[in-house]
Amino acid sequence: MRHGYTNLTESDGTVVTKAYQGPDAARRAAREQAALRSFRTLVPVPVLVSGTATETVTALTPGTPGQDLLDAGHGSMVLRACGALAAVVATLPRTGLPGDDEAPSPGVVRCHGDFGPQNLLLDPASGEVTALIDWEMVDVGDPLRDLAWAEWIVRMHHPDRVDDLDALFAGYGARPSWADRQDQMVASCERMAAFVQGWSSPGRREALALWRLRTRTTASWLE
Repeated sequence: MRHGYTNLTESDGTVVTKAYQGPDAARRAAREQAALRSFRTLVPVPVLVSGTATETVTALTPGTPGQDLLDAGHGSMVLRACGALAAVVATLPRTGLPGDDEAPSPGVVRCHGDFGPQNLLLDPASGEVTALIDWEMVDVGDPLRDLAWAEWIVRMHHPDRVDDLDALFAGYGARPSWADRQDQMVASCERMAAFVQGWSSPGRREALALWRLRTRTTASWLE
């Protein structure tokens, strides 16, 4: 239900239009649009052109998807940039978006919510991030949540690039313990299972089974 198939996304070569599908669509639209407005001077994000309760329209941002660069053998470049950006996202304001608590719990930070190479666009020549996209799951949470999810994307979808994970932690500036990282990966899988449980599409049962399997698989991993 993620990585390009939760919503309907189209581009005419000038703008990208995302039509939200599934549970809490209006809430996710409002939070993504607010994040693009609020954080545009703090992190690289697409330029918001317009937004409604059902659609977000952004200017087409130049750059190559991080996953494409991973597959092309540029894992260290992508993951170093990813780690550095994860550290920056954690410093973003924890309030100000629709639905945010006015007084967040101590110890939580701003989280993108679906952070990782799958939502990065980069300049393939310089390795500079041109945009962090898909902010619909923006939230607050554990400081390791986004970092751990970036690692999960690599371990689950790009297992041949696991050796490049050293660059992720180098960019982040630290290598948190495996136990803490794995706990956050499992927690994110559980959140995804809860999300698809509220889905009403014909593929709900299969998606729920997939995320439950991924939760168990993630819990079984050894570093």
